[in-house]
Amino acid sequence: MDPIRLRDFIVDEDGWIYAVSTYDNKEKVGCVLRYVPDTSGERVNAEGFRYRKFDFEDAFSYIAYHKPQYLDSVLRIPISDVKHVLKPENEMLRIISRNYRVAKLASLLEIPTGFIGCTGSLLCGLDNEASDIDLVVYGKHWFLAQKTLQNAIRQRKIEELSSELWRKVYEKRKPEIPYDIFLLHELRKWNRGQIDRTYFDLLYTRSYDDLNHFTLGGGTILGKTTIEAEVTDASLAFDSPAVYTIEHSEFSRILSFTHTYCGQALRGEIIKSCGVAEQHGNERWLIVGTTREARGEYIISKTLLENY
Repeated sequence: MDPIRLRDFIVDEDGWIYAVSTYDNKEKVGCVLRYVPDTSGERVNAEGFRYRKFDFEDAFSYIAYHKPQYLDSVLRIPISDVKHVLKPENEMLRIISRNYRVAKLASLLEIPTGFIGCTGSLLCGLDNEASDIDLVVYGKHWFLAQKTLQNAIRQRKIEELSSELWRKVYEKRKPEIPYDIFLLHELRKWNRGQIDRTYFDLLYTRSYDDLNHFTLGGGTILGKTTIEAEVTDASLAFDSPAVYTIEHSEFSRILSFTHTYCGQALRGEIIKSCGVAEQHGNERWLIVGTTREARGEYIISKTLLENY
């Protein structure tokens, strides 16, 4: 089997369904609980079984009570407890066959089979009419999809987000930057849209060849700080976490664990960022998104603001 990677889902022996949130999954899978079988649950699969959906905070509380052995900074489930793996790229044809919006979107983006998929409720077969589309594209193909999406929106083949929907996205994420600055950064990312009035995200995941390109490990926390630096590499800026390699006298990287600040800056731009400093061996990293809503933490492109 191919390695378990970010945006896959796994199912444990009790039928609980988890979203994979890390790349380092050789011995234990880093993930977040999303669905649990429940006869009164609001989600129903094709076989008629009902599931309860969990948000982030409730999921940790539920695990802490029922399966505390999985608790860590993210949940860590031993490979031996994994009964089934759901891979977006492997399930894409099944999803396309029953969801015309996904079929239409995939047709417009023209990404080869095996490099595109759907994650989230569509992958698990627990979507409903109100479900968004979480589209995953792998490695270098993501940037091709981004460019195609940009052209399709400009040609009105795909709907751009309305001002009302942008405001909802902002209020949901609750970033530490004003709405106008948030929107200015978001509008150039070309990683969101609507297809027949259904919202979708264009999500990046590394190809199998790049899984060892950059790995994470625990660092020593040094405290909160704010820095300005030049971005020298933004090739993983849409990953999770987003990674920005920077030119700075103390720090070598900025990492964002919140989707709000993925793709926030381009190579060559000067950015300002507030986060928590961590020491990783000989390197010092600035971490943004140390809490769920990244209170008091942010990344902005000073270059973008100055040129606007």
